Amino acid sequence: MSLSVTTWYLEQTSPADASPAQEPPPEQGVRIARSEVPSPEFSRFLYTAVGGDITWTDRLTWPYTQWAEFLGQPGVETWVAYERGTPAGFIELTGAADGSVEISYFGLLPAFRGRRIGGYLLAYGIERAWDLADRWPGRAPTKRVWVHTCSLDGPHARANYQRRGFRLYETTVDEKPETAAPGPWPGAGPLTTSNPVGE
Repeated sequence: MSLSVTTWYLEQTSPADASPAQEPPPEQGVRIARSEVPSPEFSRFLYTAVGGDITWTDRLTWPYTQWAEFLGQPGVETWVAYERGTPAGFIELTGAADGSVEISYFGLLPAFRGRRIGGYLLAYGIERAWDLADRWPGRAPTKRVWVHTCSLDGPHARANYQRRGFRLYETTVDEKPETAAPGPWPGAGPLTTSNPVGE
């Protein structure tokens, strides 16, 4: 069976396009840090934990060497949001030689959605996309930040990007084979209020 999938392409062409997001309250213990050492194990964990219920499958077949090669490229960065020391989500940036930076992946683990982390992480990641050349000597300054999202992603993905200042520039519709979401496992989602992280 096939499925009709709509893909939206969005962009910013100036740092002034970016809209800030409110930082979570200090007592929530949210911090964002760059994963500076390329780690296929950690990046694959983030990819499967965030994308398991929204049909991220493109990289599931990547061997270790392909993950290592991709993560080791100059201009590729992974920024991780933590809540009280626990990985809550990530944003992956892929800088190109022409000064464009793609937000190649962004999202939260199911247990951390709806906790005011997503907008803050996205806004922070957009800032890092615009100043990416500062961390990679010899690279062209960022001229454009772009992202694509589709109807298979979370229901609020496109609106979240637009709230942060992205403008739609292209829409495509394709037929794709229907694929079951790979996991992470049945029942993954927000933690109960008896758990400290879910308070």
